[in-house]
Amino acid sequence: QVACLQCGRKRGVTDVKTFMDMDQDSEDEKQQYLPLALHLASEFFLRNPNKDVRLLVACCLADIFRIYAPEAPYTSHDKLKDIFLFITRQLKGLEDTKSPQFNRYFYLLENLAWVKSYNICFELEDCNEIFIQLFRTLFSVINNSHNQKVQMHMLDLMSSIIMEGDGVTQELLDSILINLIPAHKNLNKQAFDLAKVLLKRTVQIIEACIANVFNDLMVYLFLFYSDLATQNQNIQTDFRICLCSFNFPNKLSFVVHLQQKHLSILFMVTVVDFFIVTEYLKVRSHDPEEAIRHDVIVTIITAGKRDLSLVNDQLLGFVRERTLDKRWRVRKEAMMGLAQLYKKYCLHAEAGKDAAEKVSWIKDKLLHIYYQNSIDDKLLVEKIFAQYLVPHNLETEERMKCLYYLYASLDPNAVKALNEMWKCQNMLRSHVRELLDLHKQPTVRLSYVSILFNNIENLPDPGKAQDFVKKFNQVLGDDEKLRSQLELLISPTCSCKQADVCVREIARKLANPKQPTNPFLEMVKFLLERIAPVHIDSEAISALVKLMNKSIEGTADDEEEGVSPDTAIRAGLELLKVLSFTHPTSFHSAETYESLLQCLRMEDDKVAEAAIQIFRNTGHKIETDLPQIRSTLIPILHQKAKRGTPHQAKQAVHCIHAIFSNKEVQLAQIFEPLSRSLNADVPEQLITPLVSLGHISMLAPDQFASPMKSVVANFIVKDLLMNDRSTGEKNGKLWSPDEEVSPEVLAKVQAIKLLVRWLLGMKNNQSKSANSTLRLLSAMLVSEGDLTEQKRISKSDMSRLRLAAGSAIMKLAQEPCYHEIITPEQFQLCALVINDECYQVRQIFAQKLHKALVKLLLPLEYMAIFALCAKDPVKERRAHARQCLLKNISIRREYIKQNPMANEKLLSLLPEYVVPYMIHLLAHDPDFTKPQDVDQLRDLKECLWFMLEVLMTKNENNSHAFMKKMAENIKLTRDAQSPDEPKANEKLYTVCDVALCVINSKSALCNADSPKDPVLPTKFFTQPEKDFCNDRNYITEETRVLLLTGKPKPTGVLGAVNKPLSATGRRPYIRSTGSETGSNISVNSELSSPAGNRSREQSSDISETGVSENDENPVRIISVTPAKTEPVKNKEIHSDQATQGNISTERGKKRTAVAAGSENIHQKTEEKKADESGPPAPPKPRRGRPPKSESQGTTVKNDETNKPSGRGRKRAAVSQESSGSLEAGNAKAPKQQDIAKKAAPAQRQIDLQR
Repeated sequence: QVACLQCGRKRGVTDVKTFMDMDQDSEDEKQQYLPLALHLASEFFLRNPNKDVRLLVACCLADIFRIYAPEAPYTSHDKLKDIFLFITRQLKGLEDTKSPQFNRYFYLLENLAWVKSYNICFELEDCNEIFIQLFRTLFSVINNSHNQKVQMHMLDLMSSIIMEGDGVTQELLDSILINLIPAHKNLNKQAFDLAKVLLKRTVQIIEACIANVFNDLMVYLFLFYSDLATQNQNIQTDFRICLCSFNFPNKLSFVVHLQQKHLSILFMVTVVDFFIVTEYLKVRSHDPEEAIRHDVIVTIITAGKRDLSLVNDQLLGFVRERTLDKRWRVRKEAMMGLAQLYKKYCLHAEAGKDAAEKVSWIKDKLLHIYYQNSIDDKLLVEKIFAQYLVPHNLETEERMKCLYYLYASLDPNAVKALNEMWKCQNMLRSHVRELLDLHKQPTVRLSYVSILFNNIENLPDPGKAQDFVKKFNQVLGDDEKLRSQLELLISPTCSCKQADVCVREIARKLANPKQPTNPFLEMVKFLLERIAPVHIDSEAISALVKLMNKSIEGTADDEEEGVSPDTAIRAGLELLKVLSFTHPTSFHSAETYESLLQCLRMEDDKVAEAAIQIFRNTGHKIETDLPQIRSTLIPILHQKAKRGTPHQAKQAVHCIHAIFSNKEVQLAQIFEPLSRSLNADVPEQLITPLVSLGHISMLAPDQFASPMKSVVANFIVKDLLMNDRSTGEKNGKLWSPDEEVSPEVLAKVQAIKLLVRWLLGMKNNQSKSANSTLRLLSAMLVSEGDLTEQKRISKSDMSRLRLAAGSAIMKLAQEPCYHEIITPEQFQLCALVINDECYQVRQIFAQKLHKALVKLLLPLEYMAIFALCAKDPVKERRAHARQCLLKNISIRREYIKQNPMANEKLLSLLPEYVVPYMIHLLAHDPDFTKPQDVDQLRDLKECLWFMLEVLMTKNENNSHAFMKKMAENIKLTRDAQSPDEPKANEKLYTVCDVALCVINSKSALCNADSPKDPVLPTKFFTQPEKDFCNDRNYITEETRVLLLTGKPKPTGVLGAVNKPLSATGRRPYIRSTGSETGSNISVNSELSSPAGNRSREQSSDISETGVSENDENPVRIISVTPAKTEPVKNKEIHSDQATQGNISTERGKKRTAVAAGSENIHQKTEEKKADESGPPAPPKPRRGRPPKSESQGTTVKNDETNKPSGRGRKRAAVSQESSGSLEAGNAKAPKQQDIAKKAAPAQRQIDLQR
């Protein structure tokens, strides 16, 4: 191939020389070389991969056009177009003047210009495409290394096309005029000069073309303003001004006139700017060219700064869109332009209230950009805040007034962004403080310094961060005075004025007069701007407090600033609360604390809560320095802890614990009266005491753990959780607003939280209290939230309690000592909450799960729960779960990269290790009952791919092979949860085969060798046996093909979607009495009845009977009309079949009443006996599950009837002789006892002291 190319080049050089020597008069030679001329225009040469060959061919073709002029040897119009586009592409080689082939490129240009070869294209219909491409090419390659000859030939070539053509199209005109825009001028000065000379040379033609453009524009303006003239008199004036702009003194000197006016040659753009013609700019704001988008922003902002009435909301909307442009230069221009408009019209109020209202949205939009991932965006937002939103150079009172009312008028997302900005700056200050502390040690570890700065992206160029850290560390080590200046800058007592002096002094020391551009100095300035307290100091906090006092007294200018006094007070307290985290020392003054005490006495609960939290964050020296404040504060905190709102009680307890030395005495004075006065009959008065007691036991476990134990056993569990005193509203809703939740349920929720806080305070399980609590929480999940099973609690209240129980287990799992004792069954129950039938339960639980995982508080196995989100029928929930997975996986991978010590804990950190947990969880999915059922396997595949898709986006360290190896290794183990149960192990191996099928089909790299042998969690899998070999395929080849080809799933949705449900396929639980079942029959015996199975197989008539509302996601309820059942035969089942290990084998089944003739399964049912042939109760929709087909739902095989009871089923009684007190795991009383003791229901309790 190389030899052929060399031969081609030699032949091309020979041809070039031959054609160069020929002239137009040699007719014989023209005929002789005509075949060669045609051959050179073949596709082989026009698309040759070698650029040298293409250049030689282009030179030959140019000479051919010269020799055969004025006619060309090519008759096909398509061939001519291809040739000239090919020649145009070769002209790009003119850009590099140092290229050894430049002389040939120059020869090509010279030949084309001299002969005017492109004039042949006038005969073509689409010649404009060729000309536009030529003009763009020439303007793009011109640069300052070209001599006068190159520019002259370019001008000759382009001017001949303009002057000898029939006219200039708009597109061709744009390709010339675009180079005169200031943005393009800055990019290429030579292109600007070339365009300017070209316009002067062709002014006669160009003037007529521009005049036609303006005539069209005048018509558009006339129609545009005529429609609006009746609405606004000013528009008529603007239109007259616009028309007058077209009356030029001398049309022949049109270009000169525009230049004298210091306007762009693109006068149409200028007219559009100032007279609100938006269509042109709308198109240009989305132009592919960065410079054009940039110029649109500059144009609109310039017009807006001159007169805001010249730009409408749509034009400002274009600028708003460009704040998210993909190019940093455009984003920066848009953000800075909006900031300038805000400062001019909102802060300085140069055009009145109407103008300020028009741009009031800018502050929110600019702060929202802080959510972007780019560090450049974050730094620019911080700069804009310090210079435009709240200018730091204002006097303290004026600056704080600006901040006070800005904070009060921001939307919630902007407030969060501003809080996050202060949080990041404060974190950076702490990192710099750590760096300075390192320099006080004998040796400074550079590696630690690098890690310190890499942990937070605080520099505009992360690629140079390592070099910056090295040099900055060296400078700090060599210059003690610089270190002292930096220490003063980050000192809590540094004032804003001192910070300004320190920043200038440090910059002066690092500046180098011999080096005009100093990247290192720029980096340091970025760092100093972020850590310098340019807004907040003690004086500023005092000014903020005075402003808030004026709002309280009613003497502030709140209404004039556009906020109500109540809004200003509440926002002011929230602002002070945020600043109390970042600048706690600045609050330490009697005047500030006196104002906060005044806020504590206000009736507004939010204001009082924020004031308590400020005391908690800043009051560490109150006890020693301000005894008068202390004596006033203590009784207020006691009162809030006893009778305040739950949030106030929490903050009051934490405040006492944080700022007082005798906190044990203070907390005891709260604990003792509250613990003695607990009364479950008045739940309204229970919520605040439960909150206070829970936080006291968590903060002071040594002092209150033992007294709290008796409170938990005797009151919390026995008296509160195990009793239903009130009857909930039977409205069928799955969720109710907070204000509609009954006080008893709110008290129960707080009781569950109290149990968790009590255990988190102890941080040990010596008394086995955690085991009992976990059994209680599991029983609450099994019972669907109705722990007493008295049917007195409403559906929405049950949802609240399920959410509280699942969240409590997840909270306990964050403590290592409790995570170890959580059984796989309890983990599975907790996981199933994410598939709850109530939309809000799923949503809140997923948010709590994500929040804990992102902070690396939860074990890795809990990330596997997100795989179940593939079953969620709501698209937004699935999308949210996927985003949570992406965030969690990226955080864990980044943590491993930046923390070398993390390699020792890969089993708990490496995202890929979630695969075995996911496989085990899906193997125990209650919906997975038939290992060979294709629909169930398809559900498994979707759940697996939901997680694997995110994990397999990158093949880091051969992770695909690693995950495949884990699945293969699991097949060599047994299920530690049920090691001797063949069916459980078969389901586990089936899930492994589905996972292997997915991995093999999605990755070609999974067959490589695994980087290391994975370690499987012993809590879920047994150790592999030496002689055990499992090479069986648990899914057939046909099934494998069905899974990979994606057979369409049956339609239908979960109970959270407003669509009718098909038959659920869940066997309903039929409550029985002694007379129904005869003697010695367990409550589970009906489930094993073949007759019952046959009757359920026959049931197929489905009718819609009611709707249960779940906020905006109502659930459609259906009932099934079953066939008659045969009498149930006596069958003896021992009570040990209903052990804790079987709790989670069924989920989403809801217990149903047997009220004969009932048309709505949500209506309150009466307990009545049914004859043996009576129809079973209709099944309710499964919780949190996507639909199944009716065929699947109505077919239940006999071999599936012996499954242990699951979620929603009542557990078998322990024994007739057992005492009334039950373990939490067995806390569900049988129905027989309920009927036998109607007059006096059995009192059940949980023994937490075992």
